[in-house]
Amino acid sequence: MPNITASRVYAPVDITPPELRADRIAETAREGWVQDVTCDPSTIRDWPARQASAIEPFDVHNGRPVNPVQRTGRVGRDLGRWGENQAADPIVVADSPDGRVVLLIRRDDCGMWAIPGGMVDPGETAPQALVRELREETGVDLAGLPCEIVWQGYVYDPRNSDEAWICSTAALYRLPATVTPHAGSDALDAAWWPFGSVDALTGAVGGAGGVLYAPHRPILTAAARRL
Repeated sequence: MPNITASRVYAPVDITPPELRADRIAETAREGWVQDVTCDPSTIRDWPARQASAIEPFDVHNGRPVNPVQRTGRVGRDLGRWGENQAADPIVVADSPDGRVVLLIRRDDCGMWAIPGGMVDPGETAPQALVRELREETGVDLAGLPCEIVWQGYVYDPRNSDEAWICSTAALYRLPATVTPHAGSDALDAAWWPFGSVDALTGAVGGAGGVLYAPHRPILTAAARRL
């Protein structure tokens, strides 16, 4: 008879890539995207400050951060920081002769269409990151243009683990007309897509042979509701 208790033992997989393991992490940190140059989160001393500034409150047990939303089946990290990694996602919409459109990029890591955005750099605020990421990925500079925060929360990103995860701040920018985007860093392409609703957007992207990045659907849904 099978051991039912044993079969239910939680056995997460370590997803830490080679570049974040002990023998290479110092070298990787020089590239600029790694903020925690340690393979052991229990050596981090500023957990109270990180918890105080977190978008989603989280606990720390025995020096290790605990994913506040779910068990992922994964431990270790494939992100720049242990615990919460804050991102910024600018949602840029414009009026066009055919109706409202939204600016998306085709990601170079998975080929899917997604909101342009990325991680908040050390010493940077989310509003600053929104402008920088948009400019870097699409060539569109909206510095000085007012925006509206429409969503903050946990992002169901494939890089998340039980000990490192992404939370994002998404802001809505409204333009009277489209501007010409140019694919930049981390983007294979940048284009405007119909945005009457998220379902219509998904259909338009799929009809063109593409796929809408699933983790961004809740963010786009929040923006569509606000519009």
